[in-house]
Amino acid sequence: MLKIYGIARSRAFRTMWMAKELGLDYEHIPINFADGGTRDPEYLAINPNGHVPTIDDDGFVLWESMAINLYLAKKYGRGTLYPILFEDEARTWQWSFWGMTELERPVLTAMFNRALLPEDKRDAALADQCEREMGRPLMVLDSVVAASPYLLGEHFTVADLNVASILSWARPARIDFSAVPKAADWLKRCAERPAARAARELQR
Repeated sequence: MLKIYGIARSRAFRTMWMAKELGLDYEHIPINFADGGTRDPEYLAINPNGHVPTIDDDGFVLWESMAINLYLAKKYGRGTLYPILFEDEARTWQWSFWGMTELERPVLTAMFNRALLPEDKRDAALADQCEREMGRPLMVLDSVVAASPYLLGEHFTVADLNVASILSWARPARIDFSAVPKAADWLKRCAERPAARAARELQR
């Protein structure tokens, strides 16, 4: 059986969402960075980086959330969540890497400085700067989903899930989407999927 290490209030959320989209049974092992669980020698033996998520898929151990999601989608969802065409596969990688390089750091930094850190530790100017940095990539996203409902066309795929999972932090980060209404609509479509709702329930 698939094992997913991590907690839903971390990057493991995107892996749990993926498992639910694929209808996979899995064992959830709630390793929590906040209580030092990711530094436990037993956990470091499977992920020497000391981060979550990690999966164990019948003995195959893999870390890095984007790699995990691409692997799970290709193994269990080829032709549905994972594309058949080489060109669409390449675009799936493109969007997944784009989300990590263009969006993740600024949206996480804004969220920490607007919601998670104690009030006296927050840097409002840094949060504002990060929101400005997100302006250009959000316009890129907006232009693509203005032309089709999802990143690869008519159907939701792992490309959408991977980018939407990063932007799931935009709400607590209080990112203003008023200038990118098509991107806002796309994010709402992704977030309202039953599997996304089920994964969010695990965060409560």
